[in-house]
Amino acid sequence: MNSYTDRIIRAAKLDVALYEEVEADKGAMGQAIGVVVLSSIAAGVGSMTMGSIKGIFIGTIMALVSWYIWAYLTYFIGTKLLPEPQTRADHGELLRTIGFSSSPGLIRIAGVIPGLTKIVFLIASIWMLVAMVIAVRQALDYQSTARAIGVCLIGWMVQALVLAAVFSMVVS
Repeated sequence: MNSYTDRIIRAAKLDVALYEEVEADKGAMGQAIGVVVLSSIAAGVGSMTMGSIKGIFIGTIMALVSWYIWAYLTYFIGTKLLPEPQTRADHGELLRTIGFSSSPGLIRIAGVIPGLTKIVFLIASIWMLVAMVIAVRQALDYQSTARAIGVCLIGWMVQALVLAAVFSMVVS
């Protein structure tokens, strides 16, 4: 457990070596799933003033689905549409690195403090985005941070459109 906690902290500290480590460690998939679940639970608890216990469960399921879709989109965009010459990756590497990039989201639990919810969530979102760019750059073996940012932005837009379409079908 100490190694797991250490990995979460290192991921939140934006330790590039950590992202290389989990990219190569096929046994880290369970840990990556755990980070995504813990981060989404922290978000649910942190937003309790705006939601309910049911929201935590639904949010956790949505976070796992979104993480999987995001990793696949990032894999496809990064390896098929925008690869660099040295890009070599598989879906599992992106699942692991992107899963750990959710580590900063653990601070969202502090959103339960009255008056801090929005600022905590904003800080967590920016921090997680920076972590995700690092995760993508390392998993795709990019030399260019700009390319990693581009892959993240394209993936985010595609995922937002897909989730909006799914949400509109469910609500209708």
